[in-house]
Amino acid sequence: MLKILFLIHDLGQGGAEKVLVNLVNNMDRSKFDISVTVLFGGGVNEQFLAPDIHFHAVFSKEVPGNSKLMKLLTPKQLHSLCVKEHYDIEVSYLEGPSARVISGCQDQDTKLVSWIHVEQHTMDKLAGSFRSEQEARACYNRFDQTVCVSQYVHDDFCQLLNFQKPCRVLYNTVESGKILAGASEAPPELADDGKIRLIAVGTLKQSKGYMRLLQIIRRLRDEQYPMHLYILGIGPLQAEMEEYIRRNELQDTVTLLGYQTNPYKYVSKCDLFVCASFAEGFSTAATEALIVGTPVCTVEVSGMKEMLGENNEWGIVTDNDEDALYQGIKRLLDNPALLAQYKEKAAQRGKTFNTENSVKAVGKMLLNL
Repeated sequence: MLKILFLIHDLGQGGAEKVLVNLVNNMDRSKFDISVTVLFGGGVNEQFLAPDIHFHAVFSKEVPGNSKLMKLLTPKQLHSLCVKEHYDIEVSYLEGPSARVISGCQDQDTKLVSWIHVEQHTMDKLAGSFRSEQEARACYNRFDQTVCVSQYVHDDFCQLLNFQKPCRVLYNTVESGKILAGASEAPPELADDGKIRLIAVGTLKQSKGYMRLLQIIRRLRDEQYPMHLYILGIGPLQAEMEEYIRRNELQDTVTLLGYQTNPYKYVSKCDLFVCASFAEGFSTAATEALIVGTPVCTVEVSGMKEMLGENNEWGIVTDNDEDALYQGIKRLLDNPALLAQYKEKAAQRGKTFNTENSVKAVGKMLLNL
């Protein structure tokens, strides 16, 4: 049996955090003894870890200015602080700080794996959690295997670093059975007012593009489209979003539902899932929308064309700008038959995201190390 550690910054509400819980909960216990360590505890997804997963938090809650404080220590010192046992395999499950920690492992018998979830685009972003670009390159070159969640992320990462070490694509693990079971529940907060229901899901932060989505909704409201946007999530942008909604009198058109442990009952009862993000990895929320049969309209970010097709076979992918997304949503609102067609396509595509297959692929990769 292989003793394996997954290290991640925290188990908050984000997509990578949720996917990690899905993965470890479904891995073969006859082959893997699994530990999950977070740098900072208190995340909402901790409660969903299976009871036989060994869980540890280095710090009980997030430390202000931690990214700068961590740079005071070398990767070797950080590893000594965070990892107290020997493991056959150590996995950094998110780019940045956790990669820096795991790269400091000094045990020659331990295999190291790095997981990259989001396209980096620039060396400044890729090296942001490291002391320098040189240190970032040195740290990532210490890993025996790098895993990217989409081909787009893979190509972006390898090109930036001119990366020559083993690097492959493995898609995220979603618990399709639990998603479909959760989707059957009733969501009392959704208004039964005959309007077309749009939904967006994710942390309320700048990279998710929520402010431009609100501007799109204001335009559609002003054009008297009968629609209502629901947003699931919490985060640092909430106050600014609430102020925009109030200032533009969108209270009857936009509802912030906060964080929900069962988002599927909301997504499944909506007519269209919308993604306005500036960057993604392989969107867990969009994948879940397809599984519950809700059509997806998204800007082009990493993984979306892999998910929805190069020519909009399974959903609509627009250019990554506000007007293009506005036109994509408007096209569906203007054409109920097209929206119904994409609902059928979503259900078909959703069946390809299978928990068992994705977990087996990860297990095989780890055993082959």
